[in-house]
Amino acid sequence: MGNETLATITKRRSIRQFKDEPVDNAIIQQVLYAANRAPSAHNQQSWRFIVLRGEKKQQLAQLAVEKSSQFPKPVSSILRMAARSVSNAPVVIAVVNTGALIEHGSQLFKIEKAAGHDFFRTMEIQSSAAAVQNLLLAATALGLGSVWLGILFLIKDEVREYLGEPKGEFMAVIPIGYSLKEQGEPRKKGLEYVVKYL
Repeated sequence: MGNETLATITKRRSIRQFKDEPVDNAIIQQVLYAANRAPSAHNQQSWRFIVLRGEKKQQLAQLAVEKSSQFPKPVSSILRMAARSVSNAPVVIAVVNTGALIEHGSQLFKIEKAAGHDFFRTMEIQSSAAAVQNLLLAATALGLGSVWLGILFLIKDEVREYLGEPKGEFMAVIPIGYSLKEQGEPRKKGLEYVVKYL
């Protein structure tokens, strides 16, 4: 594939096991820079990136293990698997919505706060999701593996509280590091199954 950006998109994988090798802070800064360059609703950038290493990262993994017992077996197993990825990775980046757009959106759009709540909440989620995708692609481009642990959304309030974020909504936890092994390409549906032309 001739285009570097498209090649990175094709190369990206969900990596859950990492080498016991540190990631230089300068590389993490590049990943964070890419995440912060994502499009956001009205350029509000109502996100926060929280970098966890060492003991803080292990405590987050332990939180997931502890909460896993509150769920049925399939969910409990996936939560424990996510905890292993958090524990195993040298760096974890959490992304949270700050709630700033929800708070101030009614002034921007001149509509009642109650009427616009779901609208602004959705825009915050969309913005943060774009930032997460930038983060994942930047990690891949820089030779790192990463994974978006969506299952932790089931304990989002506990995660947000642990991260010390009083407002907004938890969005993602992303372990990052050097992949322990090569990951095969996931099978994707062909465009003929997912595209509709009108």
